[in-house]
Amino acid sequence: MHSKNWDDLKIVLAVVEAGSVNAAAAKLRVNHATVLRRIAAFEQQYDVRIFDRNARGYRVLPSGQQVIRAIEAVKTSIEAVERAISGQSEQASGVVRLTTTDTFSSLILPGIIKDLREREPLISIDMQTTGAHLSLSQLDADITVRPAVVLPPDLNGIAAAKLGFAVYGAAEYVSGLRGQTSPEAQWLTVGTLLKNSLPGQWLAKNVPQARVVGTADSFLTLRDLAKTGLGLVMLPCCVGDTCTSLVRMQNRAPDIVVDIWVATHADMAEVARIKIVRDGLIEGLRDHKAELFGDFSL
Repeated sequence: MHSKNWDDLKIVLAVVEAGSVNAAAAKLRVNHATVLRRIAAFEQQYDVRIFDRNARGYRVLPSGQQVIRAIEAVKTSIEAVERAISGQSEQASGVVRLTTTDTFSSLILPGIIKDLREREPLISIDMQTTGAHLSLSQLDADITVRPAVVLPPDLNGIAAAKLGFAVYGAAEYVSGLRGQTSPEAQWLTVGTLLKNSLPGQWLAKNVPQARVVGTADSFLTLRDLAKTGLGLVMLPCCVGDTCTSLVRMQNRAPDIVVDIWVATHADMAEVARIKIVRDGLIEGLRDHKAELFGDFSL
């Protein structure tokens, strides 16, 4: 397929997935006018109308559904070709793109990556820190390191360690409470990106909304808010235990333990440079298992 034609298809599909021209433009890193122009040119070239434009965004018309399904099939095929080509490289060198959370990128992975680089100086790591899950199928990243209950079926991964959680508060704030169930306790809770996580579910079930004084989509931000004495907070033990301003309200939250996965797309699992980095990350995380779990007797 001519590259320009595929570019047009990508723009159409990006609008479908994002639901608006602005969001699609941001995702593709092009301007708003470019997206509008390419959609109009596509519809004119093929004499088809794909979208219903309204105040709430772009909705695919029933007559355009079959076209979108065909574009999605093309996308799946091209991604498979790209992965197959990338997977042909047997060189233990080059860039490996790693996506992870801000907690791991700040507190756990820097030392692991330093050790890995000393062993493998021809490999460099492009670390992308985001709360969202980047698509490994679209080659947005080669490896992901994330806590998750289960992996998507297209990923090949190993649970390298377990992430434990506990309730924390600033020492002065905690000293004035009768425990984490104290009716006067205020809470800091997770935001939208983390609401479906196990800590998010626990907080929604156990903390009345009237006692919530703030939210954030980052455990590091929640830690810093809790340090000021705003309220109690549920944190990964590796975040709370390393902060001298906070104290644990309990030994550990026994029902909230999440596997930490090191995963790649199944098609890329045996690429030399990716395999080396994946194995190094697994080894490094296992060395930190007590810190991550929150039990230093391990």
